[in-house]
Amino acid sequence: MFKKVLISDDFGSINKGVLTVLNQAGIKNVKQVQYCDDAYLEIKSAIKNNVPYDLFITDLNFKTDHRAQKYGSGEAITEQLRKEYPTLKMITYSVEDRLQKVRHLINNIEVNAFVCKGRNGLLDLSKAIDSVYKNELFLSDQVKQALHSRNELEIVDYDIHLLTQLSLGHSKDAISNYFKENGIAPNSLSSIEKRQGKLLIQFRASNAIHLISIVKDLGLI
Repeated sequence: MFKKVLISDDFGSINKGVLTVLNQAGIKNVKQVQYCDDAYLEIKSAIKNNVPYDLFITDLNFKTDHRAQKYGSGEAITEQLRKEYPTLKMITYSVEDRLQKVRHLINNIEVNAFVCKGRNGLLDLSKAIDSVYKNELFLSDQVKQALHSRNELEIVDYDIHLLTQLSLGHSKDAISNYFKENGIAPNSLSSIEKRQGKLLIQFRASNAIHLISIVKDLGLI
């Protein structure tokens, strides 16, 4: 298991939860900082002194205050650290759930896990630590679709028409009329309702607004 871990989060209560998870995993050598600049200097100093950290856990968003920061976000610090220390294991632990952001962090910055804070956040974090130690990628369930390709999502032209109309705020009745006027079938109200229901399940969306947010992040509309 990891021997030395650095946590970067500006909320002490969050840090305590993460610390508990690490202790339960048998990781005792843990340091906590509340600024990304401090995290950068700590990691750099540890490497210089030949006692490097082997895991870095960071939030994405940090509150601004009187102290000027070179690295003002978790995204900025992980991007810089990845450039300088390509083998450092990094976990993002955040309330952020925009799929486009998750996809960027995983594909471009190459963080090793993305864990969503929330009801199951600490449980997911425990799973993420174990997965990353085994060189496996981990994503919380609510953001796993960030890595799906358009083909894997099995979206057809009919779905695109429906999602586009929903994104414009049109009612199902209005969409039904639009489909009839433009020769798009099936166009009955019941067919539209059924297809929307299927899309909600497919994208694990809680409602139409959430559904539109997801498909926009995926670049489907």
